[in-house]
Amino acid sequence: MFVSTLLRNLKRRLNGWVILSVIGAVMALVPSLYILFGLFRRPNENWQQIKDYMLFDSIMQSMWLVLGTVFFSVIIGVSLAWLMAAHDFPLRGFFHFAFLLPLAIPPYIGAYTYGSMLSYTGSIQAFMRNSLGVTPNQAYFDILSMKGAIFIFTLFLFPYIYLITKTFLEKQSAAFIENARLLGKGKLHVFFRIVLPLSQAAIVGGASLVAFEVLNDFGVTKHYGIPSFTATIFKTWFGMYDVDSAIRLAALLMSVIIGLFIVERLLRRRRRFHSPTSRTSPLRRRRLNKLGTAAAVASCTVIFALSFAIPVVQLIVWATWTYADVFNGKFVQLIRNTLVVSLVSIGLLMLLAVIVANVSRSYKHSTFAIAITKLISMGYSIPGAVLSIGVLAVFISIDHQLGGFYGWLGWGSGKLVLSMSLVMLVFAYVIRFLAVGFNAVESGFDKIGNRYSEASRTLGMSMTKTFFKVDFPMIKGSILAGFLLTFMEMVKELPLTLLLRPFNFETLATKAYQYASDEQIHQASVPSLFIIAVGTLSVFFYHWLGEKKST
Repeated sequence: MFVSTLLRNLKRRLNGWVILSVIGAVMALVPSLYILFGLFRRPNENWQQIKDYMLFDSIMQSMWLVLGTVFFSVIIGVSLAWLMAAHDFPLRGFFHFAFLLPLAIPPYIGAYTYGSMLSYTGSIQAFMRNSLGVTPNQAYFDILSMKGAIFIFTLFLFPYIYLITKTFLEKQSAAFIENARLLGKGKLHVFFRIVLPLSQAAIVGGASLVAFEVLNDFGVTKHYGIPSFTATIFKTWFGMYDVDSAIRLAALLMSVIIGLFIVERLLRRRRRFHSPTSRTSPLRRRRLNKLGTAAAVASCTVIFALSFAIPVVQLIVWATWTYADVFNGKFVQLIRNTLVVSLVSIGLLMLLAVIVANVSRSYKHSTFAIAITKLISMGYSIPGAVLSIGVLAVFISIDHQLGGFYGWLGWGSGKLVLSMSLVMLVFAYVIRFLAVGFNAVESGFDKIGNRYSEASRTLGMSMTKTFFKVDFPMIKGSILAGFLLTFMEMVKELPLTLLLRPFNFETLATKAYQYASDEQIHQASVPSLFIIAVGTLSVFFYHWLGEKKST
């Protein structure tokens, strides 16, 4: 009954926008379904060994990584969000932007940098021995460990929690906080009894992003020798050459991800607060006293230095040593490869994001719109290593189905065409980051509402003409923001690119990983700086767009 009703509603509303939205949702769903079906396959002879000697350890290592990173990221992110949203002090405007910059540094680049800096021959210990005459205890500088990995993840992922929580506090919590202040409540009471309960939904949302990023990582855990779940998938695939067991591991990890996603949604739903009035006013910032100002500036400076300034300065120094050897014709090709595959993917991604967001806006609150939105958002929560297995399996299956057609063209009936091309990598990029572009476009549609589009449709304009004549001029800033965010994510993406790139096709991210794996950390600085530069420019323009909209 439900299915027949849904089909009748879909047929009544069917148009080109809806058809393309359904195609996009199916594209996002098929690789995930293929992975989940891996749980029902009969395990091979290697699975018992993996289960006995690798599975439990990888689960525990990943769990400690996620719990440790989320714990410290919440402490830093929420503290900074409250400090920046509710207080005024010198350099606040600078730190307001500076705390977004760690997002421009992929954690694996931070891991290479700090690992080399803190090693026995690194710059810090060398300075202590040569300039200060001090030989430090090596135990204090052992960053290639679980504690070191949590330190790295926290430094470069806390901005997710900081940004979401700060935005919520500034725009949604002013009435509650101001009422508590008027009642004479102290700062600690306001923070622990008002701010934290109010912000739980925002904190949980940011913490879930941090958890997904940790589970997606491969570079940090591989470099630091931590057998995480993603590293185990890579080892099973490329070390044991066992694709079936890798698919089974990916299915287990994806099941965990789905469970985390459901828990996150339930927690956020139960912790929603609404303003007591229909009018919302920004939170008024209070000036700190001299002691508070000194503590705020000092703590902000330390966090900014550790999470951005120090690693970037160190990479610049190393780049001056190796620039002449690394920057050549092959490196220019690396830049070209990165730009081409990213821009083509973003073009397709943003086109699909606009189509889906417009359909979702037009049929808001309907079962169809909710289902499409959930399916489109699925890819970003799935680790790159897991998604890549599903995408590869789907494309190999397509190649087998097209074997007769390939033979008719004279290519050979058993040849893998699509599975060995950039088409597969572009497809994976679109599925993986579609949620990023979709969320940006959807926020743009939410701000302009439906009044203008409904008036246009009432006057007889089609959905397409309404979009180009009415909607597009008002949401082009949101489309540009989605473009910038997805571009930054694609340029620094590592696991997906490592697994799905064609033979001899390198990007800046894979080249930095290759240099670091070969213990050529100084050479890795050059491609790393290019990745950071792209990320920094994207963060800058995204911040500028946000400031422009708020004025």
